[in-house]
Amino acid sequence: MRDRPRVWRPFRFVARQLRRIVYGLPLTGSGAQGAISRALPSRRGRTADAARVAALTRYNRAYFQRWLLIGALIGVVAGLGSIVFYEAIAISTHLLLGVIAGFTPPSPASEGATMAIPAARPWLIPVVTTLGGLLTGLIVYTFAPEAEGHGTDAAIESFHQKGGYIRGRIPIIKLVASAITIGSGGSAGREGPTAQISAGFGSWLATVLRLDDHDRRIAMATGIGSGIGAIFKAPIGGAILSAEILYKRDFESDVIFPSFIASVVSYSIYGLWAGWTPIFGGGGHFSFEQPISLIGYLALGIAAGGVGLLYPKTLYGIRDFFARLRIPNIFKPAIGGLGVGLIGLAAPQALGMGYGYVQFGVNSDYVHLAAWLMLALVFVKIVTTSLTIGSGGSGGVFGPGMVIGGFLGGALWAGLHTVAPALVAGAQPGAFVVVGMAAFFGGIAKAPLAVILMVAEMTGEYTLIVPAMLATMVAYLVSGQTSIYEQQVPTRIDSPAHREDYIREAAVDVALDDDAAQTVEREAAVLTNDPTLVEPQDAAPAPPASDGATPVGAANTTNGAEAIAQGEQAARSAVGDAMDGDGR
Repeated sequence: MRDRPRVWRPFRFVARQLRRIVYGLPLTGSGAQGAISRALPSRRGRTADAARVAALTRYNRAYFQRWLLIGALIGVVAGLGSIVFYEAIAISTHLLLGVIAGFTPPSPASEGATMAIPAARPWLIPVVTTLGGLLTGLIVYTFAPEAEGHGTDAAIESFHQKGGYIRGRIPIIKLVASAITIGSGGSAGREGPTAQISAGFGSWLATVLRLDDHDRRIAMATGIGSGIGAIFKAPIGGAILSAEILYKRDFESDVIFPSFIASVVSYSIYGLWAGWTPIFGGGGHFSFEQPISLIGYLALGIAAGGVGLLYPKTLYGIRDFFARLRIPNIFKPAIGGLGVGLIGLAAPQALGMGYGYVQFGVNSDYVHLAAWLMLALVFVKIVTTSLTIGSGGSGGVFGPGMVIGGFLGGALWAGLHTVAPALVAGAQPGAFVVVGMAAFFGGIAKAPLAVILMVAEMTGEYTLIVPAMLATMVAYLVSGQTSIYEQQVPTRIDSPAHREDYIREAAVDVALDDDAAQTVEREAAVLTNDPTLVEPQDAAPAPPASDGATPVGAANTTNGAEAIAQGEQAARSAVGDAMDGDGR
């Protein structure tokens, strides 16, 4: 029987070469560490013992060397993906809003002309938005229904609930559907699709490299931050966002290292193509020199937190309304698009991303965007975004959130300047717009640190960090537990992804018998060489240990639980020292 000819499979070849490169990096320490790493099962379903060994040996130099390369690979795709998505939005906007309705929304400072030109054929705007919704519905609900809505929340759900898995087709469908939604005038942001594109690649790369579930989640989360940091030209904020956006009151510290590497690479690639000017840069140079103006910023934080409560309530209320409609899902985005288009006839500023109109606010330009109009747009933009995303359209909620916050800040400055000018002494209108962007979305997204840094990078205004800190934290407090991201969990201990991390034998089985408690105490004392782990008054005499270790006795259940915790820590340190023999 003749041998069947070998077929060259390029994807398998690339996957094999990537694994060789990543795992071929030099291992530090003794050979035991490398042997254990290679012995671990590479696919899902590894045993509990292997998972425990992996956890103990995870944070060594070889581990970080691998993540240096993995983070760089994710950053390359994030940067290139951001470029492709930006161009897709530009082409879609030109073909749909531009050619059909004769309307070109203004652009922010670094992306084109900040000019408000009336639509040549405004009566066609509802037609365009409806057509865009119909096309989006056909694409999404035919090929990938999970691509509807805003992508960041889907990525967060994947981290907590799905082991970091994202279907390979999702990023492509999300890119096309979101470009059509935004280009046809739908009120949505570009950060969600960009995050899902990069997160999807991180998940795919984890499959190629046969990473465990922990590392798959880290790769996926790294993609979130690097994609957003690239397209918003905010690499520091993007890197922090990848760790902060997952929780309401916690931080995924394991993501920091690869996210910083990925964000550097993605920002560099995107910057080489788009330029290095901040998105809203060149609008004004602000300063913080009058501490009394902090009262005004405090008021802005309260307002941002209060209005922020309205944003998710409206968004998910409209989403639930469309979910109850007994019509095919394919047509629901078209209905939402029709509503957006009708509103756009009266308020074209609420169409699309809206970044160009925020630029007017940053420029302190009340001629093109009056204060009363800013105030009205706060609520109009919430409605149009909710209609777009809630009906099943594809896009992000990050960008519209910052636009809403900017409008709120500009409107509040005008009000305070009229009734109490001392509260805005030394503060230009644009300063309140910038701080409003950070306060509104930082509070409602439960990511205050990342959003403060991102807004500073997007505007090039680091002098407003102090008032932004105050206003954002106040908004965070006022908005309470409410978040724009439904899939966020309060802390790491609430995440299924970390459930095993917090299981302790003593906590699970409080009724440890005396023999089990004595065994735990003995092992902990041997590891730490510390006889104080056992309280003599609660212990029965015990014979000396045969190996000459400090004699130990039995202990009650409570002391056993404490010993388990100390013993685990000692074991972790001991294993780390043993497997890192070079002392590094």
